[in-house]
Amino acid sequence: MRRVRDIDLLTAYLKGDRQFRETDLSHADFFAADLRDIDFTGSDLTNAYLPYANLSQSCLSGSQLFGAELDNAKLYQTDLSGADLRGVNLARASLRGANLHGANLQGANLQGADLYDADLTQTNLQHANLSRANFAFAQLMGADVRGSNFFRARNLDLRGAMLDSMTIRPDGYRADHY
Repeated sequence: MRRVRDIDLLTAYLKGDRQFRETDLSHADFFAADLRDIDFTGSDLTNAYLPYANLSQSCLSGSQLFGAELDNAKLYQTDLSGADLRGVNLARASLRGANLHGANLQGANLQGADLYDADLTQTNLQHANLSRANFAFAQLMGADVRGSNFFRARNLDLRGAMLDSMTIRPDGYRADHY
């Protein structure tokens, strides 16, 4: 995996390069960067700083984003399938139409995130904070949501998802309370 400095990537991006597959960008700083349509497939973005970044219609499939900061990021129709997003901060991020199939979002903060029409099938959302998130038309079939917090989440359909007694429903009650 080749190492690329954040400033070098931004320069190459401005010159039209969009292919950065299997690139080491750990600890990179892309605050408010416009990186639409970029290909980070299999790249290492561990602990990257990406608040307010625009990664719409990009490919981050199979990427490592453990501990990354993506709060308020734009990830419209972004492919995050199979990505490692454990502990990632995606608070208030827009993930409309995003593909998160099979992604690992264990312990992630998605508070207030917009997950409209997102594919969350087979996704690990254990112990994630999804309070006040929008789930309109999102697919959660086979998602593991054990221990997650959905307090005040909107348009949530948990049919086919794996819950436990620690899962907090939108009404504030635990999943085992009827």
